[in-house]
Amino acid sequence: MSTTDYKLKVLFVCMGNICRSPLAEGVFFAHLQQQNLTDKFILDSAGTSDYHVGDCPDKRALKVAQKYSVTLKHCARQFKADDFKEFDYILVMDHLNYDAVLGYAKHEEYHDKVYLFRTFDEASGEFYDVPDPYYGSEEDFAEVGEIALRASAGFIRFLKQEGKLP
Repeated sequence: MSTTDYKLKVLFVCMGNICRSPLAEGVFFAHLQQQNLTDKFILDSAGTSDYHVGDCPDKRALKVAQKYSVTLKHCARQFKADDFKEFDYILVMDHLNYDAVLGYAKHEEYHDKVYLFRTFDEASGEFYDVPDPYYGSEEDFAEVGEIALRASAGFIRFLKQEGKLP
């Protein structure tokens, strides 16, 4: 297989996999659609906890996803150590879950695959956590969508700078 046929595999991770990570995955997919890049990626999301395994995304996340013309069909799953082998990039929503993901890393080189998603958001300043909207309002979910859109654009720029995308 040539490098042009290779698809970048990206995993989005939060705690329960019903709010931030499926929404970030969906918004990133919408951004890829706008850039005609969907054929270059395989996307998924996971949670570090098992609280919601098998559940659909939160209704408020579904509503925000509609704003980006995305339907979230994902069922929550828990992050596993094998995800390091499967994915090229693991984009984590906050420091707590970042540390949890690194706790699964059996090899030091796996650390190089893990990023805080918001580090790609130029508007984040020094605050790199995507706030958890679970106990919040629809506006909090909308804010996560906006953060995900900015971070998605930044991540695409990063991949282009790294020579991973044309």
